[in-house]
Amino acid sequence: MDTNKINIKKSKGMTLLEVIVALAVFSIAAVSITKSLGEQIANMPILEERTYAQWVADNVMVDARLEAKFPDIGKKDGEMELAGRDWYWRKEIVKTSDDKFRMIRVSVSNDDRYKRILVQVSSYVLNPE
Repeated sequence: MDTNKINIKKSKGMTLLEVIVALAVFSIAAVSITKSLGEQIANMPILEERTYAQWVADNVMVDARLEAKFPDIGKKDGEMELAGRDWYWRKEIVKTSDDKFRMIRVSVSNDDRYKRILVQVSSYVLNPE
C-alpha cells in the first residue's frame, strides 16, 4: 500500500460566514413580514368600519331604488343600527341634465353632523312615465 496516495476527502459544508449571511437574510425577511402583518392588523378596525358603512349605504340605496314613484329633488337624513352601532345616512336626490333621470347619492357617516363621510355611493333612476 502506497502511503503517498492516500486521498483525504474534504467534507463540503457551510462556512461560518455563509451561516451568518443566511441568518442575516432570514432575519431581514422575518422583520419585514412582521412589520407588514402589524400594519394589516392596525388597519383592521378601519376596514371593518368602512365595510359596515358600505352595507348601510347599499341598504339605503336599494330602498331608494325600489320606491314606486319617481323621487323628488331634495335631501333626507336617517339613522340605522347595524352591528351594534348607529350609522347616519343622507340621501340626496339631484336633478340631472335629462329630466327623465334623477341621481341618487347616499352618504354614510358615524356621526350625526356628517363631519366624517365614510362611504358615498351614487346611482340613477329613470322616470317610468
